[in-house]
Formats: sequence, C-alpha cells, structure tokens
Amino acid sequence: MEFPIAGVVVNPAFLASIGFVVGILGGFFGVGGGFIAGPMMFLAGVPMNFVVGTDLAHMTGKSIVAARRHRVLGHVDVRLGALMIIGTVVGVECGAQLVELFKRTGQANQIIGWAYVVIMLGVGAFTLTESLRAIRMIHTDKISATEAVGFTGITRRVRLLRIKPMISLPASGIQSISLWVILLAGFISGVLAGFLGVGGGFIRMPMLVYVLGVPTHVAIGTDLFEIIFSAGFGTITHAIKGNVDILIALIMQTGAAIGAQIGAMSTRHFAGPRIRLWFSFLPFIGAALVIWRLVGTGASAAH
Repeated sequence: MEFPIAGVVVNPAFLASIGFVVGILGGFFGVGGGFIAGPMMFLAGVPMNFVVGTDLAHMTGKSIVAARRHRVLGHVDVRLGALMIIGTVVGVECGAQLVELFKRTGQANQIIGWAYVVIMLGVGAFTLTESLRAIRMIHTDKISATEAVGFTGITRRVRLLRIKPMISLPASGIQSISLWVILLAGFISGVLAGFLGVGGGFIRMPMLVYVLGVPTHVAIGTDLFEIIFSAGFGTITHAIKGNVDILIALIMQTGAAIGAQIGAMSTRHFAGPRIRLWFSFLPFIGAALVIWRLVGTGASAAH
C-alpha cells in the first residue's frame, strides 16, 4: 500500500502487526513502545523524521487504552504523572527542535539512529543488572518481591535533596520529595521523546523506579498516563513540521488498541523485578534493529 505523505510503500498488515506487538509490550511494561515500533518502521523504509512523528501519533492512542486499564487496577499516580507532564512538554519541544537541526544537515538518519543505539544499550544494561540483583535478593535475603530493588542508592540520594517546594505522593508511597526532581525527570524523558520519536517511557519507567522510588506496577501505569500527554504534544509539534503520516499511525493503532488491553491485564500476574528483567531485553532488541538498518544503509551508500 502506498503512503503518499511519507512517500513509501508498506504492507498495512505489517504495520497493524507492529501495533499489536507494541501494544502488548507497552501495556505490560508501561512504555510507549517506540523503541520497537520505530526501528521496525525504519526497517520498512519509512524515513527517520516520519518514523519519529508517526510513532508518537500511534502511541498516543494506544497509551490512552492501556492507561485506562491500569487506572482500573489502581496502578496510576495521577498527581505524579500530571507534575511530570510540565517538564516533559518543555523537553519534547527541545527534542523536536534537535530533529529539525539535524534535518538541515542532511544527516538526520545517522545522527538520530546512533544516538538511539547508545541510549538503548545503556538503559538495557542498567536494568538487566539491577533486576538480576533484585531477584537474587528475593531468594537469598528473603526480601518481599514488591520491595526488592537491586540499586537503591540513587533513590536515597534523591530523597536527601531538600530543595523546596517539597511534596508528598501517597499513591506512590513517597512521603516527601522535591518538586524540582520530578520536573527534571520529566524534562529529560521529554527531550528523548521529541528527539527519538518515542513516548519517553523506556527512560521514564526506570527513572520512576530507580530515581524517585516508585513501585514498579505504579510506575508502569503512571508512565502510560504521562505518555498520553507527552506523545500527544510531540505529535502536534511534529505534525506542524510535516513529520507525521497519519494514515500509517491509524493502521498501527488498529492492532495496538487490542494489544494494549492484553498487556495491561497481564501485569497483575508478575512481580516487579521479573517485569523489569523482561523489560531490559527490549532496549537491546531496539538497538539491534537500528544498527542493522544503519549498517545496511551505510553499505548501500558505499556502493
């Protein structure tokens, strides 16, 4: 099927399948799924600037479905999510402006692609190491699976910051934390969302757990709630810049809406460390897909 806005021909069944798989992963891990959907669209031949904008458009709708389900399960801290949105919106626009800057150099594919790879590998390695350590703690130290976190040093240091205003987040079990820490976490994830065309969940979910100290299940639901707004804003700003193929996004959404329901319901049956362990493999997969495409593109250009 031809998509004239992006100027590509792609099988719509392939796009719907990507949406379905990403919907399951997003609903289960609390991420927008852009680190999987983006590389798959890139592999299908969609230009990177359209990958960025279109993926944000598709994940907005999918995150609405998944967040509603997590809200029913009691896994959404609305107050925390709303506060993070403030920093995220500013960050998304900064990231989108970076994309525009690199588009003018003619090297957007290479620069954004390799940045994607480096960040994905770092997130995957950290989460894998932490989750394995947490699982060992459960077996050797008899710690509750709900409380087990392999690295708590970052959270302890963050809690020592007493930069006013200080707020409490009862839904996340946080008695006192600086508002500025929450805003900064939102800003960082927003920059990555606007720059890489993801909802920012692949970095925000680990930040909620390891930096703010939010329980894994609440981090998943809150992240999806926040993605609705960060991805929605990113969609608008990228659409204005001509980076969104709405037809591709709608086809992907048909599969994502179903997958998101399945993924969200499945979280009830697994403990936090196990979810984080499985989450850690997703960034590695995303990085591998992008490397494959970048190396293939480079080899073609050489010929």
